[in-house]
Amino acid sequence: MANLQSFLRDRCLTVLNLPDKGRSLFTSRDFRPGEVILRQEPYVSVPNNNSSESRCDGCFKTDGLKKCSGCQVVWYCGSSCQKSEWKLHRHECKALCRLEKEKRMLVTPTIRLMVKLCLKRNLQNEKVIPITTTDNYNLVEALVSHMSELDEKQLMLYAQMANLVNLILQFPGIDLKEIAENFSKFSCNAHSICDSELRPEGIGLFPLVSIINHSCSPNAVLVFEEKMAVVRAMDNISEDSEVTISYIETAGSTLTRQKSLKEQYLFHCQCARCSNIGKPHDIEESAILEGYRCANEKCNGFLLRDPDDKGFVCQNCMLLRSKEEVKKLAGDVKTVSAKALASPSAENKQDAIALYKTFEKLQEKLYHSFSITLMRTREKLLKMLMEVESWREALDYCKLIVPVYQRVYPATHPLIGLQFYTQGKLEWLLGQTEEAVSSLIKAYDILGISHGTSTPFMKELSAKLDEARAEASYKLLALKDGN
Repeated sequence: MANLQSFLRDRCLTVLNLPDKGRSLFTSRDFRPGEVILRQEPYVSVPNNNSSESRCDGCFKTDGLKKCSGCQVVWYCGSSCQKSEWKLHRHECKALCRLEKEKRMLVTPTIRLMVKLCLKRNLQNEKVIPITTTDNYNLVEALVSHMSELDEKQLMLYAQMANLVNLILQFPGIDLKEIAENFSKFSCNAHSICDSELRPEGIGLFPLVSIINHSCSPNAVLVFEEKMAVVRAMDNISEDSEVTISYIETAGSTLTRQKSLKEQYLFHCQCARCSNIGKPHDIEESAILEGYRCANEKCNGFLLRDPDDKGFVCQNCMLLRSKEEVKKLAGDVKTVSAKALASPSAENKQDAIALYKTFEKLQEKLYHSFSITLMRTREKLLKMLMEVESWREALDYCKLIVPVYQRVYPATHPLIGLQFYTQGKLEWLLGQTEEAVSSLIKAYDILGISHGTSTPFMKELSAKLDEARAEASYKLLALKDGN
């Protein structure tokens, strides 16, 4: 712990133990938006390989892959990644080969992560892999497991998973209880490793990053540069302040967020945003994000349940929406939802798009315009329209999603920046160059905070912005010459 405190002190950080939170990360100087607070390589990590897509174990890339000739499970993009992983994988490879080939293919990323954790611990103890201040098993041991709060069903599952790891490794004297406890630690502490557009690529254990506590109004954001976790300030963080990130999707009511945190992370959030539960603003926000719309299409008020239980009353125009009407419409939405989810969209994308549009129209009649449910449907439609290259329609949906994102996320949230980036690319493609420049500037300003400015992703965005600006200037000059 002394070495860790020294490491953090050099980075103007410190770990304090708080009565209700346990270990917490605090600053010892001011941090500006976009500044890197902390970086860490994973102690162990694995890609999310499946039957449709495989990734390199070293860098998570998908191009030019070749299978490990031994285990036939792990992929590499080239000799560089294979060499960097070999000290660990040569032992994992040997262990996986003990399984029948068919069973090897069924080993999940989480099981592989545990196998690699056990192997790395042993190899560090044997000094085959070096131990450093931020890359050692002691940091894993310090993580909270919440084992005492788990029900019997979950404990039984972890015990079965531990037995499977034992079957693979066959270590003499292996501690099954410790492995089961580490699976519980994974559940609370492992992170999804995402690409620059926040698409999951794998999972990893970052014990130092796991010290950072959750807030539904975080002042920092966790992103990844390849497999490295990078925590950047989203706001101005003053000296002696706690650094917080979000563990969950924060678009949702306080009750929804707290339910998600309790189920996944086994704690009750007491952040500033959650402390407003039951207050007028919180009730209004919940009704807007997860409630029904006013029956008057021209009214944008939110609805609360009628005291006489006759239905829902708009708090703006006081119009009553009957329970019967809401129930019927909700039933129609449920029916079409079931059809949409069961639709084989890969086979006939246009039919799937038409079905989701019907779904969207019903949701528009039922839910508030800032509804999270309606937003998710539009996100799905945007993705589907992009896949069939229906650019103009995709742009229309992009413009519908942006205002909702701006309502439900902090101003510097990367999802807003990424949406503006998509909007800018679509506008540029459709010849709307000036609008594209405006959207790309907004994207760059936001993503420059969450992603920094020197990553390949941000350099690509910067190049697109410069090119769009040059094209806009050329069009303006051509227009002037024509006049």
